[in-house]
Amino acid sequence: MKKIIVQPGHRLSLQSHEHRSEHWTVVSGTATIDVRSPEYASIEQLRILETNKSCYIPRGHIHRLINASQEPMVLIEVQCGDYMGEDDIRRYEDDF
Repeated sequence: MKKIIVQPGHRLSLQSHEHRSEHWTVVSGTATIDVRSPEYASIEQLRILETNKSCYIPRGHIHRLINASQEPMVLIEVQCGDYMGEDDIRRYEDDF
């Protein structure tokens, strides 16, 4: 389980995981999420999550968190799977 803070105007890397799924719950702020099935990886799929809303990210799906708002966004991420190591991240795009 992780607490993730995304500052205004920032986004996390576009990534996927081979060994785990994730469940995101917004604690404060507004999250724009991009979740793509592997079959449609090139098509951006944006959804807005407000405080106290959640989203499931299936294993293998490409995903990213975006904070397009003017305040920090805080999210809790719960990981489920047979391996949770940081080397189970395949990055497609990264701003940093």
